[in-house]
Amino acid sequence: MEIKNIKAVYFVGAGGIGMSAIARYFIHRGLVVAGYDKTPSDLTRQLEKEGMSIHYEECVDAIPEACRNAASCLVIYTPAIPADHQELQYFRTHGFEIQKRAQVLGTLTREHKGLCVAGTHGKTTTSTMCAHIIHQSHLDCNAFLGGISKNYGTNYILSSSDYVVIEADEFDRSFHWLRPWMTVITATDPDHLDIYGTKEAYLESFRHYTELIQPGGVLIIHRDLEMQEHLQEGVRRYDYALHEGDFHAENIRIEDGEISFDFISPIECVKNVELGQPVPINIENGIAAMAMAQLAGCTADELRKGMRTFEGVDRRFDFKLKNDRIVFLSDYAHHPKEIYQSAKSIRELYRNRKITAIFQPHLYTRTRDFYKEFAEALSQLDEVILTEIYPAREQPIEGVTSQLIYDNLRPGVKKQIIRKADVLDFVKGRDFDVLIVLGAGDLDNMVPAIKESLELK
Repeated sequence: MEIKNIKAVYFVGAGGIGMSAIARYFIHRGLVVAGYDKTPSDLTRQLEKEGMSIHYEECVDAIPEACRNAASCLVIYTPAIPADHQELQYFRTHGFEIQKRAQVLGTLTREHKGLCVAGTHGKTTTSTMCAHIIHQSHLDCNAFLGGISKNYGTNYILSSSDYVVIEADEFDRSFHWLRPWMTVITATDPDHLDIYGTKEAYLESFRHYTELIQPGGVLIIHRDLEMQEHLQEGVRRYDYALHEGDFHAENIRIEDGEISFDFISPIECVKNVELGQPVPINIENGIAAMAMAQLAGCTADELRKGMRTFEGVDRRFDFKLKNDRIVFLSDYAHHPKEIYQSAKSIRELYRNRKITAIFQPHLYTRTRDFYKEFAEALSQLDEVILTEIYPAREQPIEGVTSQLIYDNLRPGVKKQIIRKADVLDFVKGRDFDVLIVLGAGDLDNMVPAIKESLELK
């Protein structure tokens, strides 16, 4: 089914961050947009305000009449939805066109110039940063992002531009539907081994992704990744890193909470780049974002302005309180390398202050596979508070609990395991210097209440 022939779109799993961006695309086009999600959230409530009809009980009778015509309704689902879901089964047995979110994005990369960002970690910030740089430039762009941009209050940007910035997700091999014109690959540290099985299969998935870059396109890859790319003829290759590579930074200055550097590029070097969100890890994210924006045609002044005015992404090193008494932030980091980079950045910013992390592990399989790496990363901090594992799509695995991480934290790290339900009381009963909430689960729902409690002290 071609997008131009669609009159209605139904989402099975409407409230995910990536799914909601696609929903907004179709809402903006004036189509009937409806769907199901398991639980209400700020995001689903906002989608309802924007014109989407959403219900929260698995019920075929709740599907709107406009979404019951297989000839004109496209059904989009997330892989997190179980195969026996009643509504999904209804659409399958009645001949509907059913696509994953990534298939829809793949169609868009064929209709536009796709600027994609893939990688185990860093892809949300890098893609959002790149989208902001290009959107405020003379080029403009569309964007489908994996996080809420603080500049725009949304994960979706619409324009008449031929460019579309897309976060390329490796979960369930979703990024294999894309046909990038350019792509960044930020990292290939093994993840999602419940899907891939082995590190080798994970790396092979990224190799195949590089085959999908369109002839005449560009690969911008982090230096020294443990993967082998395979490029079509005519695809240009660049590498980047913090201190070396075709694109890198020099003259880095971190002073009084501000960060600036010189962007070194084979096209044109850009002096005195200032980070609007001054976090050390964003230097490297910024190098990748600027590289792709520059290759697309952004000028030096547009790169500087975009970086200086970038406000960040919700839940990505997201400061909630910052004063002389306390610093409180939340971060979506849920892979050991993400935790490591987050902890390293916060330690660089607050070298002489006590840093406490409250971490909710995400997935039993990920905890089973990487508990030692989680412990090593968290051990950079002074105090670690662990909650129970957030299961997401998984069933419990015998013997896999937060205790595995707890037992492997380095000696000298103050540590404790508490129930998620007790987190707020724990915060109310303690004083903190620097506090960070980590994880991709639902602990972030408590961040507003934690902030309020800290403000009252």
